[in-house]
Amino acid sequence: MTKFIGEKLLMRIHIGENDKYGHKPLYEALVELLMSEGFAGATVLRGVAGFGPHLVYHTDKFLDIAKDLPMIVEVVASEDKVDAVMPKIDEMMQGGLITLESVRVIRYCDKNDRECLIHSP
Repeated sequence: MTKFIGEKLLMRIHIGENDKYGHKPLYEALVELLMSEGFAGATVLRGVAGFGPHLVYHTDKFLDIAKDLPMIVEVVASEDKVDAVMPKIDEMMQGGLITLESVRVIRYCDKNDRECLIHSP
């Protein structure tokens, strides 16, 4: 087992569950874009409650207002990779929020994981 330790960028894309890109949920379209752009992985998180700039409270506790729960698409990558995909993400967004922060990454790799070994410092 080898280990990659280094600095990367954490991008979080905050959107609503009902946001669309074309006829597809935006979170699905974003994950497909990140896959096609060669990102190592992405995670979609569904919130149980939240509110946005319009101050409408969304929660999964009441079925009648559980229609647009918060979603976060999260990805960790190099700053260059994030910068390269941002114009495509910009075209897909109709609202929402994107946060970027530097993170220290510790990734455990199998000795045959060429992708991990290539990016080790």
